[in-house]
Amino acid sequence: ERDISNLFHLLKIMLLSYLLRRDASFTCLLYIAVTALAASCVVDGFSSTITSSPVDVYAVPNLSEKVAIVTGASRGVGKGIALELGRAGMTVYVASRSSRSTGFISGERDLGEDNRDCTVERTADEINDMDGNGRAVPIAMNVANDDEVAALVERVREECGRLDAVVCSAFTTPPDLNDSSFRDDFWKQGAPMWDACHEVGLRGTYMTCCESVPLMLETAKGKGTRPLIAIISSFGAKSYTFNVAYGVGKAGADRLASDMAIQLSKHNVDTISLYPGIVQTEGNIEMEKKGEWKAASGGLDLSMGETPQFSGRAIASLLARPQLTEKRSGGVAVVAELARDLGFTDIGGEMPPSIRSLKFILPGFVFPQIEKESGAPLPVWITDNVPDYLLPWSVFSGGPPPSSQTD
Repeated sequence: ERDISNLFHLLKIMLLSYLLRRDASFTCLLYIAVTALAASCVVDGFSSTITSSPVDVYAVPNLSEKVAIVTGASRGVGKGIALELGRAGMTVYVASRSSRSTGFISGERDLGEDNRDCTVERTADEINDMDGNGRAVPIAMNVANDDEVAALVERVREECGRLDAVVCSAFTTPPDLNDSSFRDDFWKQGAPMWDACHEVGLRGTYMTCCESVPLMLETAKGKGTRPLIAIISSFGAKSYTFNVAYGVGKAGADRLASDMAIQLSKHNVDTISLYPGIVQTEGNIEMEKKGEWKAASGGLDLSMGETPQFSGRAIASLLARPQLTEKRSGGVAVVAELARDLGFTDIGGEMPPSIRSLKFILPGFVFPQIEKESGAPLPVWITDNVPDYLLPWSVFSGGPPPSSQTD
């Protein structure tokens, strides 16, 4: 055990050295050390699974009679979560600005020809067409409008008399998302970037929680359950990602979940800050088709990403485990790490790695740099056998990830 502890300490030093110096030799040493450890002993946190064909592993929980509000549910992660909660039998109030009833369709991002109808009605129709007990109610609303948020919660009270889950996924698309200026210096981005990242994603989330909590307290007391508030955040809360305003907004979301948990714990209401990975949303897929994704994301590989429903499976799995949400209330839950811990896969049986896993970092950042510097591809016995080791948060949070684009 002492040898393992010493090796972990060595790995941490090597990782820090690499992140600071961007020296490929440290990466090679790191990879050899991790691979040797994974091959020689069994340690919690390591896994190496080789499958010839993915198998979809997910037992849909029975969440019938429970009620959820999901904001930002006309597309992306919010839609994926709404779909999976509906599949699990919940009544889902699908909330977003984009609606057939109002005629407003968000034009902030080009979602492609197949997604011109990304509306709350389309999401609701997909849920209501599923087999099972799930039901969806489309709600055209703007999370930035406090009166509309209050009206939504009051409608849920009148129609259902309970509220078991609130998922805050609404987020305004920041300006200049489709090019490298999205990653520009903060003094060049100014107030527009700050307002885009905070008005809906942070203030709107706060007000949604303020309006929802009284009904959730009544639900906890009257139904004997543990309602859950899930705030969709990201790894940008832990480590520099994209730009300053984005990171501050996501860190604020994490702190909101953490501090609310302190006040809500005595009322049996839990909170969680959920980290999806790289998500194959309608907008991201369209950017990839147009050749815009690489510049906007900093070279991330979208093919290694998650479907929006993967986050939905994570939320549904948490709602089915109130003992777990109580234990983890106020903390961060990474979708890919929950999947590994709870034993479910993404749609189609894929198991995307966590962004802080070597299985994501080495192929996504380090291997391309080594191959560029050496002028030769790495052998497949290295590239195909990367261990799924998670970097400690203390290391991951130490600075930005290595760039996949060298100067």
